[in-house]
Amino acid sequence: EGTLSEVRRFWKMVDRPNLMIKIPGTPEGIPAVLQALTEGINVNITLIFSISTYRQVAEAFISALEARRTAGEDISHMASVASFFVSRVDTLVDKLLEDKVKATSNTSEQQHLKSLEGKAAIANARLVYQDFKKIFNTPRFAALKQAGAYVQRPLWASTSTKNPAYRDVLYAEELIGPDTVDTMPLETIENFRDHGRVRLSIEDNLEEAHQVFDALEKIGIHYDQVTKQLQDEGVQKFADSFHTLFEGIAEKRKAIETQQVKS
Repeated sequence: EGTLSEVRRFWKMVDRPNLMIKIPGTPEGIPAVLQALTEGINVNITLIFSISTYRQVAEAFISALEARRTAGEDISHMASVASFFVSRVDTLVDKLLEDKVKATSNTSEQQHLKSLEGKAAIANARLVYQDFKKIFNTPRFAALKQAGAYVQRPLWASTSTKNPAYRDVLYAEELIGPDTVDTMPLETIENFRDHGRVRLSIEDNLEEAHQVFDALEKIGIHYDQVTKQLQDEGVQKFADSFHTLFEGIAEKRKAIETQQVKS
């Protein structure tokens, strides 16, 4: 309820039809996503790391559109994106792989572990894109589309390359496809403009994507544990940034008020 109160406050305060408010795709956040969308508020569902969470987010979006349509409300203006985080998956999985490499002296096992580095993030995003296609190409959504609804596009977040051993436009090049959004930091944008390769890549190597997670599971790196840890850490980082922002605003406001009193 606290999240919804803030969402409604910001929506009313800004009062712009193109405003999109972030709500985390956590177990606590998804009910707020459903309600906000049902009320006609555009939502960017953030901190999505797992395919199961993505499915819940897409379901919330479609259910909200159906509720609005049943109530006779307009759905043609509704906009939403599902922000699926990419490079952080590799950062964590690669660290777990490196720990396992250090823990064994078996050369062939080390080679196998190293062969999985830098694979999980792109595989994860490509598999979720397959879910996106299935969900938004059903008779259920077709009925909403006829009433003016737009798809909820996957948004690739955290797309800068963290590991200097990888291509600096890796996550931009490998996730290009229809109905997607890619948010890139300025450095990645400039790098892509300089030497990025444009091609339809989002559906490349889908069989390999499944194999990556099968292989990780076999060596004890569990998908659900990885994605939960990343989401928990992401929530904390967002909370810290939010508090830092408002502390900075408060300090600036105090400084301005003090200066006004002196003058």
